[in-house]
Amino acid sequence: MEKTQVTLNDAKEHGLTEDEFNEINKILGRVPNSTELGIFSAMWSEHCSYKNSILQLKTLPTKSDKLLAAAGEENAGAMDIGDNLALVFKIESHNHPTAVEPYQGAATGVGGIMRDIFTMGARPITSLNSLRFGEPTESRNKYLLTRAVKGIGDYGNSLGIAVGGGELFIHPTFTKNPLVNAMTIGIAKHDEMASASTKGMVGNKVYIVGATTGRDGIHGASFASKDLSKESEEKRSAVQVGDPFMEKLLMEASLEAIQKKVLVGIQDMGAAGISCATSEMSAKGKTGMDVDLDKVPLREAGMNAYEIMLSESQERMLVIPELGKEEELIAIFQKWGLHSSEIGSVTADGMIRIRKDGVLKSEIPADCLVLGGGAPRYLREVKRPTYLDDALKFDESYIKPPALTEIKETLIKFLASWNVSSRRPVYEQYDTEVGLVKVVPPGEDGGLVRIPGTKKGIAVATDCNSRYTYLDPYQGAAIAVFESARNVAATGATPYGVTNNLNFGNPYIPENYYVFSECVRGLGDACRFLELPITGGNVSFYNESPEGPVFPTPTIGMVGVIDDVARGIKTFPKQLDSSISLVLVGEFKPTISASEYLYVFHKKDTGKLPEVSFAKEKATIETLLKLHGLGLVQAAKDLSIGGLLIALSKIAILGNVGIQLDLKALQKRVNRLDSLLFGETGASFILSVKTKDLDQIKKHFSDAQLSAELIGKYESTGALDLALNDGNLSWKIEDLRKSFESGLESTFQ
Repeated sequence: MEKTQVTLNDAKEHGLTEDEFNEINKILGRVPNSTELGIFSAMWSEHCSYKNSILQLKTLPTKSDKLLAAAGEENAGAMDIGDNLALVFKIESHNHPTAVEPYQGAATGVGGIMRDIFTMGARPITSLNSLRFGEPTESRNKYLLTRAVKGIGDYGNSLGIAVGGGELFIHPTFTKNPLVNAMTIGIAKHDEMASASTKGMVGNKVYIVGATTGRDGIHGASFASKDLSKESEEKRSAVQVGDPFMEKLLMEASLEAIQKKVLVGIQDMGAAGISCATSEMSAKGKTGMDVDLDKVPLREAGMNAYEIMLSESQERMLVIPELGKEEELIAIFQKWGLHSSEIGSVTADGMIRIRKDGVLKSEIPADCLVLGGGAPRYLREVKRPTYLDDALKFDESYIKPPALTEIKETLIKFLASWNVSSRRPVYEQYDTEVGLVKVVPPGEDGGLVRIPGTKKGIAVATDCNSRYTYLDPYQGAAIAVFESARNVAATGATPYGVTNNLNFGNPYIPENYYVFSECVRGLGDACRFLELPITGGNVSFYNESPEGPVFPTPTIGMVGVIDDVARGIKTFPKQLDSSISLVLVGEFKPTISASEYLYVFHKKDTGKLPEVSFAKEKATIETLLKLHGLGLVQAAKDLSIGGLLIALSKIAILGNVGIQLDLKALQKRVNRLDSLLFGETGASFILSVKTKDLDQIKKHFSDAQLSAELIGKYESTGALDLALNDGNLSWKIEDLRKSFESGLESTFQ
């Protein structure tokens, strides 16, 4: 055994506490050496162990009779969608690396989530990204945003995976700590899925396949578990470097080996590299591993055991072939031009033993290193932030309503604002056509892709209004779930399952932990109410800078299923004529409080959130889907950020069609003109329906104790015409489009 012992100061420098160091000594029955300390430091970091979140996460709903892999059991969640097909999906963050080196940070985030999908035996068919950045008028913010988008695009495009949707939220709170959450969806056959476990594999050989191992990414896991500071700029060695072409080869080789039943176990080497892969696979299978680091292919000379075990070099897998099929494994990876090196074997005693230069460098029980095993688990102190009560005191009567004459220019300006304007400059950098899966493209409420070789389709959406979760963590997180479900339903698909990416500040600060806990409670209650399982996800703490934490952002990634993708719907009808009416349905209760309008025009992030009724949200979605099943819905648009007039403008712009609106009846029951036009609400859609079906549609919503109000019709004038009680307004669609498309153009030029 390596004899170099470490001290408490060494442990603290590795991010471990005194209690944790004492626990390590107790587990080992001795003081660890430097290699062992490095392994514990990485595996017990927040990024790997979820030590400050796991007890909260255990309160989330994770049960469903459709689950093929429960939350935390495998690299990603998997759900049965019939016809021997599994839907495999997950979302993960790469926030801290992006803040330091945006191109590689964002690119390797995409690569990591792709590997989580194809290690399950699923072929990725579409991806999404949920982004949060500071205002790009500041040069550093512009650099971070544009380089991150390029990194995402270059990596995904090289892999040949279509982007199906996503979101971008811009606010000063994300200036020094942007958020990059990447989601991928794949499809597998039930009998061609793989496991990240060593169960029943004692005696099998262990191989490392893919790229060689270098010093890039060392301390990546612990780096992602610390606050960002000036010193972070010097941590570029903790940011991994990706090679999408290598990943493409690795994906094809891995899927071939899985489908040919050559592999019985496979695990991505993400955070903490070999340390994580060996311990997690062994702990799940209740086995151990013996590993010889002299057999690991290296790209740099002189690497020691500590460096090899903690390297986060990308595009590598730990795989276990079936006994007797080792040569087949080598041949498959050789065909794809990849390394496949035997580095050890699966053992029965539950110990991870690491050797180098003929010396035993580390001997640790696998179970004590991992989530759900011996890794520490904490509930931190909570304290309700005082700003939450201050926000509730906001009185909209102090905000002067705009005059009718101001509305015309207000809409033009609002369409060009950061969080309302077109995301085309972003998603045009991504390949949305590859694989011929696109049905509803990025830029609408939810994306819709076809499953190759079938009639089925998968709807995808990522959502979270970070302002909402800042002002009311519980309600804001619930709204994020409902909005994501509405966006999936707006394609005609039925919401099916949820993955989440929880982005928060330092959990040791009681106010931050209160916000985190309330968000978890809100998203859990909303998912339970909609009867949707949470199949897995990611927690990212320490998202803050010396100026304080970012807005809390529990990103919701939702998938939906539609049996016949040809029946999918968009924001606007396939056939546009005057026989189609626009109907506002659900529970329309708009308010400028906590709205994007209030921030853009009055520079205030405050107020009570729009009223949330769990029952009305569910009933609105279910009624929409029922009507769609009856063939009565031509198109659907969710009401969310920006309010009613922004939603109607987007319909007109995306459909390139005129709309004639009459909001006089609505205006009588909404107390302010700006609330009516730009206020935000929950549980609401604008449906495009045939005028002859109006009575039937109204009855269905009435039966659900919801409203359905005729607000307009399509016309061929090329204008958006608005009739109000105190006058009429009109905008040329081309003027609206010009403003809408201008918001992000200069950022990406």
